[in-house]
Amino acid sequence: MLIKHSIASLLGAALIALSGAGVVHVSEQQRPVDEPSLLERYTTSAQDLILKGFELIGINYRFGGTSADTGLDCSGFVQLVFKEAIGILLPRTAREQSEVGAVIDQQELKAGDLVFFNTMRHAFSHVGIYLGDNRFLHAPRTGAEVRVDDMRQSYWLQRYNGARRLLSR
Repeated sequence: MLIKHSIASLLGAALIALSGAGVVHVSEQQRPVDEPSLLERYTTSAQDLILKGFELIGINYRFGGTSADTGLDCSGFVQLVFKEAIGILLPRTAREQSEVGAVIDQQELKAGDLVFFNTMRHAFSHVGIYLGDNRFLHAPRTGAEVRVDDMRQSYWLQRYNGARRLLSR
């Protein structure tokens, strides 16, 4: 299990490095080292979220689950990632999490945003963390594991409810 999580972490880091998410151009006017720009702070927070999420790939889904040791449901996964990666304590359910942060259009999605879906015949019943390139990380359902899925798949397209941004720009 440890090897599986290490490989997932390495793959996540490689994905971020190749996507250019960590690229910051230095302007002629240098900022003091102890004052990162908004872009640098966001990029670091998004990277931290994604790396923590990738560490949890392969963890079993468990309805009501809030622990990597015993299993995670979708909102428990998101809650754990935000708390451990950047110290933000989110509400427990997907519905409650949908009430936090700024509402954003799907075309404006950035890595680290929360994406919501109607998977149980009511709005905001499922949540994941957007990675970029129409992919998101989530704990899908009983019998499955935390994984990356493509939002362009018809299942997710039909059930998309919206997105929220919690990271400041």
